[in-house]
Amino acid sequence: MNEIIYAGRHEMTHTVARHAHESWEFVYCTYGTGTFAFDSGNLSYTQGDIVVIPPLLPHANASQEGFRNIHINMSLSLQVFPEEPSIVRDNGNHFLLDAFTAALYHFQSDRQDRSILLDAYGNLICCYLSVYQQDRRHSPVVEDIERDILAHFEDCSYELDTYLHTLPFNYDYLRKLFQREMQVTPHQFLNSKRLQKAVEMLVATEYASVPITDVARMCGFREPLYFSRMFKKKYGVAPSYYVQFRRSSASDQALNSDSVKVMLEDV
Repeated sequence: MNEIIYAGRHEMTHTVARHAHESWEFVYCTYGTGTFAFDSGNLSYTQGDIVVIPPLLPHANASQEGFRNIHINMSLSLQVFPEEPSIVRDNGNHFLLDAFTAALYHFQSDRQDRSILLDAYGNLICCYLSVYQQDRRHSPVVEDIERDILAHFEDCSYELDTYLHTLPFNYDYLRKLFQREMQVTPHQFLNSKRLQKAVEMLVATEYASVPITDVARMCGFREPLYFSRMFKKKYGVAPSYYVQFRRSSASDQALNSDSVKVMLEDV
């Protein structure tokens, strides 16, 4: 039986002081990014990651932008997780998020049968984590690079090469390994994430009054001209023309279907 001892939620938080638990802790990041600090090293996480922390292991949690999470402490019937802290990624259907949310709800409820439901969700969460942990899509170092990019791509000061050189592997080896497993180089992956974010912001009503140059910087592009060149290379049109098309209802009639397809691909 995998017993849920405690379930809680952090609303927008920037730091959690160093502490330890007598039980296993599973922390689901529901928003933002951050870094767990352990005596053995650091683990960076982003939204959709679950940090698995063994018992009696001191740790602290910090984030520059802030994070939200659901954290659950459990007493496990069998040790199915590594003795070192690790990260498990939720799948695209967010089954683990649903399970964590339900477990939190029932832990805080006053139902008479809450213990039965908590036992069921404790077992379900452990099953999901165990399966997802074994079903790794990529080698650990590639997953580390991917996670670091996802955690920092919106930061103009982020230096991917600096991070890659901190890893205990040859730079060219890492580049080739990442490209073999991800079909793109680390820098291409970084630019792709930044461009995807830019497209989302350019069409969002809350950013309608924000200049395109500011949007570029908010998505991690230090140089607006470089952003414009990369945007046109990927989507076939300049950012200003793309915005004009999306914000002008008259343009829907003026452009043919092929033009629309070019501007909407990969969005």
